Amino acid sequence: MNISAVASFESARYFPHLPETHEGRRFHGNTFRVQIVVTGPIDPETGWVIDFSAVKQAFEPVRQKLDHRLLNEIPGLENPTSENIARWIWEQLRPALTGLSRIVVKENDYSTCSYAGEESKRPAG
Repeated sequence: MNISAVASFESARYFPHLPETHEGRRFHGNTFRVQIVVTGPIDPETGWVIDFSAVKQAFEPVRQKLDHRLLNEIPGLENPTSENIARWIWEQLRPALTGLSRIVVKENDYSTCSYAGEESKRPAG
C-alpha cells in the first residue's frame, strides 16, 4: 500500500552551472510542492500504513531548512535543481521516516521530478 502527503515551501535559487544568458542562471523563486510517499502494509489495528500527520511532522524540520531560503546556500544544494532537491529531501527524511519510498518535487504546474532512493540511480530499460 502506498500513501502520500503533500507539503510545500517557498524558496529562491539560481543555477550556477548554466550560461550567463540562460534564464535559470538568474535569481528566481518557486513555490515547491513535495509529495512524500510511504509504502508498507496496512496495520490491522489502526487501518493505515502510517498516520498522515506523522509524515507531515517528519517533514517539518526539513521544510524549515528550505522555506524562505536561498537554496544555493544550503549544504548539498549548491546547484539546486529539482533532481538535487528531491535527493536532498530523501536523504534528510530517510532516517526519520520508515517506509519512505518516493519523493516527488513539483516546481510549477509543468515540471516534476521523482526520486526513489538508490532505485532512481539505475539506468532505465
